[in-house]
Amino acid sequence: MKPAHRSRRRGAPAALRWPAIATLLAAAFATSPPAAPPAAAAANPASFAANCGTKPVTLQGYFETGFPGTVELTKLFTKQYPNVTWKIREDPFAVITQDAPLVLSSPNPPDLMRTPQITGLVKDHILLNLDRFYKIFGWDKFPASDLEQLRVDPSGRPQGVGPVWAMGINYSMTGVFYNKALAAKVGIKLPPATLAQLDEDMAKAKAAGVLPVEQFDSAGNGGLIFPLQYLMADYTIAASGSVQPINAWVLDQPHATIVTHANLLAVEHLDQWIKDGYFNADANAVPYSTMMARFEHGQGLFIFDGDWESGNLDHNFPGKYGFFLFPPLKAGGKQAAMSAPLTYGIPATAKHASCAAYFLNWVQTNPAARALNVAVYGSNPGGPASLPIPPVKPGTVTAQTLAAGRVIAKEDGAMGFIANAAGPIDAEAWTPAVQKLFGGQITPQAVLTTVQADYEQELSAP
Repeated sequence: MKPAHRSRRRGAPAALRWPAIATLLAAAFATSPPAAPPAAAAANPASFAANCGTKPVTLQGYFETGFPGTVELTKLFTKQYPNVTWKIREDPFAVITQDAPLVLSSPNPPDLMRTPQITGLVKDHILLNLDRFYKIFGWDKFPASDLEQLRVDPSGRPQGVGPVWAMGINYSMTGVFYNKALAAKVGIKLPPATLAQLDEDMAKAKAAGVLPVEQFDSAGNGGLIFPLQYLMADYTIAASGSVQPINAWVLDQPHATIVTHANLLAVEHLDQWIKDGYFNADANAVPYSTMMARFEHGQGLFIFDGDWESGNLDHNFPGKYGFFLFPPLKAGGKQAAMSAPLTYGIPATAKHASCAAYFLNWVQTNPAARALNVAVYGSNPGGPASLPIPPVKPGTVTAQTLAAGRVIAKEDGAMGFIANAAGPIDAEAWTPAVQKLFGGQITPQAVLTTVQADYEQELSAP
């Protein structure tokens, strides 16, 4: 999803993104280290030559559309290591989610692929077990929490334990972006300290003729899952003190369920927002890119989204937008956010698996790659806990999202994306359910029971 997330279908118009990215690349290239020396470095098993060799190599990548930063990272990699070139295919998140099993098991799979959900791929034995690189690259120095969602028992269930099967290009986090001019016009003081205050802000915006929330929710891309999961977190924290019940469900742990009283209150709250007209009326027909284009052109006070848009908003609309974490149910309460790696995996039969793994490690540890990653995506670049986050300009959206990430880490409020649990549950269960809720065709209780039934069916499949 995407949200992880993690459902994460991102992408501002290319015309807006490219000038900023070109500037960032120029700075990154200026500080790039020289290409690795040839065969002499091969004595070190973590060296470039040991994993990619010294002869020309073409890495095949299958990436998600709307992530130009990932493509730019591949260009920076080639700049540092000229014998490696890339052949890249890109598709929308929903297409990748549906086609991943076929692509990964094909006779000529890519060397590196965006893998939004990994349990089914592990169960089908078509992802490469990355534990073979764990000691070589020193991934034991990475925060354990960063790797938790990338671990899966070889049987495919549960997540959070077992070998590592994918790595993050970065580690994203979600929250609420807002239009500063519209907030001032309506007389709203942000951020709201409680969910009730957020309700009041939405009502005030609508009364003033301002659309409270611009959101996407088109087929296979259920963007209303974002606010739903925030609400689930608020009510679950109030009931149990943590988001652990949600994470247990995302990680496919035994007996996990979303059919709870807390989650029912969350769906009912979302349903009330829908009935109050707080979302754009055509949300079910709006893809992610359209939501972003509208928001960037002044439509909507809020969007529920992730820090992957921070760099875009900072570079193309400096000073016009802000970010805050979704407010707790009660003032001073714990805050939560979806936080997940932008996952990439290597097919079990990839031709250049070691070189692809070297790239995954390089993205998180190379200074120039980390700087580019933060500047373009606005997300934590991951890597060893000892490495500093590349500096960003104070007061920017990126500075706000990175600061919010520290709050979530301190309060232990990180959640996996509910859209990333149990195979293609995003496209086949969550999205249809929330679309029907938006259209008044299903009850809040039925949203939960329908998705839970699909979840259990997916997990019980041979």
